[in-house]
Amino acid sequence: MPRMLEVSEDVRAEIGDDEAESLLAGAHAPDAYDCTSCRLPGDSLREPTSTVLFVGDETAVLAFAHARCVPSQVVPVDEQQLRGAVASISQGGTAPAPQPPAPQPVALVDIPVDIPEPIAPVPPDRPQPAVLGVTCGIVLCGDTQHAALVIEPTGPVGRPGSASGTDEFLSLLTEHGFQLIQDVNRAPARPRAGWSVLMAMGQLHAILQPSATGGSAAWWQAHQALQVTPAWRAAAARKSEVIMFAVPAGAVGRQPREDLLRLALDRAAARGVLAAGMLPLAGT
Repeated sequence: MPRMLEVSEDVRAEIGDDEAESLLAGAHAPDAYDCTSCRLPGDSLREPTSTVLFVGDETAVLAFAHARCVPSQVVPVDEQQLRGAVASISQGGTAPAPQPPAPQPVALVDIPVDIPEPIAPVPPDRPQPAVLGVTCGIVLCGDTQHAALVIEPTGPVGRPGSASGTDEFLSLLTEHGFQLIQDVNRAPARPRAGWSVLMAMGQLHAILQPSATGGSAAWWQAHQALQVTPAWRAAAARKSEVIMFAVPAGAVGRQPREDLLRLALDRAAARGVLAAGMLPLAGT
């Protein structure tokens, strides 16, 4: 029986016309599925359904989503992460996103990363790699709830080759179009083209920046895809964008609740040490 599938031109180009027509005819498409965006059940026989193709270097996985959640699209994904997702599915199906503990609605993860150019840790002889703290939370701008990421390094960040020890984290970001803001209530402008937040299979994978060779490259990438709360994922999908806040080390710190996170952001803004940009959402 034909399915109510939407197959974008990008997906069709990847899978070929024959496979696309087979999907539309119902040969290889499931009747029921878990939406790759909101994780709720879907029915391709009864409601419009998007085909979402996750593509790694060597592996491709076709998933399905409510058309109201995301359009049909091709989503580039790190090969290792994609293989991990395939292994997880083959071992027992796709698990629903976990609910956060009631007293701690903010998901806080500290992830060791080697910060790529144009950002590098200082001093250069520091024995440990730089660590960026990534906090996911909902932030109210005016009357609108926005999914937000708060990025805070554990120490000063300077330019490649610099031995001065001067923290230039915010300066490097403002050169890319992020703005120092004084009022968290006002949604920030977008930075330079090429910055985006990469979601795949309902998880946070990376923050992308413009690449010197064209396109985008990872500015920050999770060593393991991060679970986000259903509320955060829904807010990001609803606006198709995420606010990225950035502060120097020690400006916000660990905040166990979103109200405390907001107070810390307000204090950082008042001190003039809060940079922000509105990043489009890439993927689902």
